[in-house]
Amino acid sequence: MRLGINLGYWGAGMDSDNLAVAQEADRLGYSVCWAAEAYGSDAATVLSWVAAQTERIDIGSAIFQIPARAPAMTAMTAATLDSLSGGRFRLGLGVSGPQVSEGWYGVKFDKPLARTREYVDIVRKAMTRERLSYEGEHWTLPLPGGPGKPLKLTVHPQREHIPLYIAAIGPKNLQQTGEIADGALLIFPSADHLEETAISHLRAGREKAGKTLDGFDVCPTLPLAVGADKDVSALADMFRPYTALYVGGMGSPKQNFYNQLAQRMGYGKEAAEIQEKYLSGDKEGAAAAIPERLIDQTTLLGSVERIAERMQAYAAAGVTTLTLAPAGFALEDRLASLRAGTEALERAGLA
Repeated sequence: MRLGINLGYWGAGMDSDNLAVAQEADRLGYSVCWAAEAYGSDAATVLSWVAAQTERIDIGSAIFQIPARAPAMTAMTAATLDSLSGGRFRLGLGVSGPQVSEGWYGVKFDKPLARTREYVDIVRKAMTRERLSYEGEHWTLPLPGGPGKPLKLTVHPQREHIPLYIAAIGPKNLQQTGEIADGALLIFPSADHLEETAISHLRAGREKAGKTLDGFDVCPTLPLAVGADKDVSALADMFRPYTALYVGGMGSPKQNFYNQLAQRMGYGKEAAEIQEKYLSGDKEGAAAAIPERLIDQTTLLGSVERIAERMQAYAAAGVTTLTLAPAGFALEDRLASLRAGTEALERAGLA
C-alpha cells in the first residue's frame, strides 16, 4: 500500500507551510500529493506550484470540478501539468454538489452519472490527440450549424495515458467509476464497512468493463492525528467540526452524499440528528452529536502502533493508496505526522 498527502484547500490558513509539507512527503517517498478546490482556490495552480518545487512525488487533482470546466479545457490542463511535471500528474474529477454546481458555476446539477461519463469520454478522446468530435446528451462538439471544426490537442502529454480518478460516494457512482476510471477517490472510509460501501460496487463496475480490481487504485483520504492511545477521545474531538460539516452541512437535506454514507455505515439516527442540528445553525450541537466511534472508524488516531494496525485493516479491505490529511496548523506537527505515517506503514509491513 502506498501513501499520499492531501494539502486540502488553499487559503485554509496553512498556505505558507504547504510547500514544506509537499517537499517532506516527496523526501519520504510518498506516492502522490493531492490538492482540492471548491469555490476558493483552484487545484491546477496549486499543483503547478508544487510540481515545480518537488522531484519525485506525483501531483493530483482531488478534485477538478466537472461543472467548473469544459471537458476540453480539462484535457488541456491535464496535458500541460503532465508535461510540466515530467509525467507526474494524476487527473481526479468529481461533479461537486448541487449548491456549488448551481450556486457558484451556474450549471444545473442533473444527471450526474451521464454527465460524468460523457465528460470522461471527451477528456480521454482529446488527450489521444485525435480530432475531437462528440455527440452526446450534454456536449456536442463541434456545435452543429456553425463555424466550428474538429480540432486536436496541440500539447503532447508526457505519457500516453494519464491516470484518471473519480471522486465517488454513492453505489451507482462507484460502479460507474469502476467501469470507466483508473482509480476512485473516497472520503469517510471505514475499513470495517469498505467492502459493502465501496469495494463491492467498484468491483461490479470493473466486471462490467471486463476487468478486475488489479491495477485499479482505491484511494481514500483519512485525517490523521498522532498521540497516545489513552488520548484517542481527545484526538477524535479535533475532527468533530470536520465531520459535522460533511455529514451535517455539505449539501441540502435531500442531497447530502456524506450523510447518506453515514447512514449506510449504520448511523442512520445519528446522521439525521447531526444534519438537523447543523442546518438549524447549531454547529456545536451537531459536532457533539457525532458518535466517537464514527470518527475513529473514519480517521487514523493514536500511537504509531495503533495507526499501523488500522493501516493493515485498510490494506486488507482493498485500499491501495492511503491519503493522509494531518491535523493541526503548526508546520512541525504536520511534518511529524508525515514521518509517523511512514513509520506506521513500515511497522504494518506494507512499505
